[in-house]
Amino acid sequence: MPVPRTPPRSPAGSAPASPTGPAPARALRQRLAELRGPEHPPRPLDARALAALAANPGCRRRALLDGAGVDKTALAAAIGSPSAFGQSQFALVRGNAFEARVKADGGAALLRLVHAHTAPQAEAPDPARSRVPDLGASGPEGRVARTALALREAVAAKAWTLLDHPLLTLDVAGSPAYLEPDALVVHPGGRCTVVEIKSFPMIDGTADPAKAGAAARQAAVYVLALEGLVRRLPEEEPPEPERLAAEQPGARTGEEARTDERARADEQAQVDERAQADDETRADEQARVDERTRTDEQARTGGHVLLDDKVLLVCPKDFSNLPAGAPVDIRRQLSVTRRQLARLTRVEEIAEELPEGTSFDVGRPPEELTASLESVPAAYAPECLAACELAFHCRARSRAEGQVTVLGRGVRAELGALTTVEEVLATACGAQCPGPDRQGLDPAPAEPTAAAEPTSPIAATDPTAADPTARALRRAAALRAEALAGAGLRQGGEERA
Repeated sequence: MPVPRTPPRSPAGSAPASPTGPAPARALRQRLAELRGPEHPPRPLDARALAALAANPGCRRRALLDGAGVDKTALAAAIGSPSAFGQSQFALVRGNAFEARVKADGGAALLRLVHAHTAPQAEAPDPARSRVPDLGASGPEGRVARTALALREAVAAKAWTLLDHPLLTLDVAGSPAYLEPDALVVHPGGRCTVVEIKSFPMIDGTADPAKAGAAARQAAVYVLALEGLVRRLPEEEPPEPERLAAEQPGARTGEEARTDERARADEQAQVDERAQADDETRADEQARVDERTRTDEQARTGGHVLLDDKVLLVCPKDFSNLPAGAPVDIRRQLSVTRRQLARLTRVEEIAEELPEGTSFDVGRPPEELTASLESVPAAYAPECLAACELAFHCRARSRAEGQVTVLGRGVRAELGALTTVEEVLATACGAQCPGPDRQGLDPAPAEPTAAAEPTSPIAATDPTAADPTARALRRAAALRAEALAGAGLRQGGEERA
C-alpha cells in the first residue's frame, strides 16, 4: 500500500507562499525578459510614453512592448519600418542648457516663479533658507525611497524646498514605471507643485497650444504618480508620554510612589505645554495655508501634503534664455489619464495569450519579428504618428487590410459596425455597385452576375430600413453622384462626352 505523501513543511515562522506573492512577479519579469531578449536591458517608461499609452488604451501591442521594456525604435528599424519619431539632438542640448539655467543658484529663479504664479500671498522664498536636498541613491528603488524621505522632511521643515529630478513610481498595467519629473517644489505649508521645464518659447505669456497640451498630459502623469507616493507616506504620530506604570508591573507605595507621581505630573504638564504649542503652531500654519490656497477644491489632501491641480510650465521668454512661467490647470488631463490607465489590459494577461516562440529580440530575422508583432492586436490611429515608433508599420498594415481606422477615430466611431473600407463602399452603393468600380460609387445598376453578390452583411438587406449608418452612407453617395452630375463629370472623374 503506497504511503501518501505529505506536503513539504514551510520553515518555522514562515507562511506558505501566496499565489500572488513574489514568485508570480519573478515569473512575469522572466517572461518579459524573454520577450525582450536576454541581452537587451529594459527600456524605462517615461511620462511622454505613458501619456501616449493613456491616449490609446486599446492598443495591446504598445502596452505589452512598453511593459516589457522593448526598444521600439530599434524594433521598427529591424522590421524595415524606421520611424522619424523623436526629439532632435539640438532640442535636447538646448533644453538641458535652459533647465540648468533655471535651476542655477539653488533654484532661486525657479522658486521665485513658483511663488509668483502659484502662491503670491505667501512669504517670498529666501535663498539663504531654501533647501535643495540630495536625492541620490543606488538603484531606482533607493531613489524612490529617498524621494519619499526628502518630501516628508521638506513638509516638516516648513521652508521652500526644491526637489531636483525626484523619482516616482506608478503601476501601469501591472508593471511598475519609474518617472522623473523636472522638479517638485514644496511650499512652507506643505503644498507641492510639479514643475515642467520645456525649451519651446512662450511668446507674450502664451505657449504653443499643442506643445503646452502635450506638456500638461506629461505633468498629469507625474501628479498621478505623486498621489501614490503621498498615500504611502507614513503619518506622523503625536508625541505621547512614557507610560511608567505600564512598563513597571505592580503597585508602588511610599516615597517611590510619591516620586513617580510628581514625575508623572511634571511630565504631563510638559506634554500639555507641548500640545498647546503644537495646537497654536498648527492654527497659525493653517491660517497661512488658507491664505495661500485660493480655493480648497484646487488641492487634494494626502496626509500632511497638499497636491496642486495646477502645474507650473516654465519656458524661455520671447526666444531668449530668460525663464517665464505659466500655471496650467491639469484637472481634465488628470482625470482622463487616470481613467485611461485603469482601462489598460494587464501585461500578464496579454503575455499569456501569445503563441509559443513569440519574441521581440531585435537580433532575430525581420520575418520572425513581424510575425511576433502581428500576434499582438494593435489599435492604430493617425495620432500614433506623433507618439509611437511603430506607427508607420501599423499604418501600412491597416492600409493593406483596408481598415477605416486610418481615417481617424472620429470616422471610425461614426461608421459603427463597418470596420473596413470595402464594407463602407459596399454599404454606400448597396448591391447595385459593381465590384471593380466601387471606388466610383456608381449607383447605376450592374448586370446581375454570380460574382456581384454583396460582400457586406449589411448590404445584403435593405440598408435604408435596417441601419442608420447605411442610410447616411447611401444619402452621401447620392449627393456625391448629384454633385458630379451637375459638374458634368462621370463618377470616375472623366468628363462626359
